[in-house]
Amino acid sequence: MFSLRNYDRICTDPVKIKHFLEDAQTGFLGLSSENVPYVIPLNFVWLNNAIYFHGASEGRKVTYMENNALACFTIGTSYGTITSPIPAGTDTAYMSVIIEGSIKPVYDLNEATAAMQVMLDKYVPGYYSRPLSSSHVERYVSPLGGKTGIYKLVASSVSAKEKEEITNRMFQDGMTVLPQRS
Repeated sequence: MFSLRNYDRICTDPVKIKHFLEDAQTGFLGLSSENVPYVIPLNFVWLNNAIYFHGASEGRKVTYMENNALACFTIGTSYGTITSPIPAGTDTAYMSVIIEGSIKPVYDLNEATAAMQVMLDKYVPGYYSRPLSSSHVERYVSPLGGKTGIYKLVASSVSAKEKEEITNRMFQDGMTVLPQRS
């Protein structure tokens, strides 16, 4: 287990972490099989201490998950660049979360339907006039013709880092360290 090197960047606020995970749009799933890494971007939801996602029920991702259930999921967002008169002091305002754990297929239809409803509520809030039916989840076939699987990465660890914005130092186009000459 690794620890964070930069202690002043650690975020331990569970509410802030939860909101970040609920709002973030894309995460990166890291898998490994036979010493070959594989990282893919995914839409996801954070629910019940797990990352839920869906995708084809066969293919490279599924093969990797079947060969090694241990995985890592990373989410990061940049809020902009923090300026400094000293180049080495220039920094980035950001937040990132790394979740490590084991991936499991979701076989329980009620759990799968609940997770997919949360996903619809996240990505297309208010679009559908009624809740997702479990029969839709059970029968769904992707536009490519394959059955869709629903998976969850059950978190064994969650670590977060952040560097908050410094309002008066955030870079904007046209800013310079020296006064502009007329």
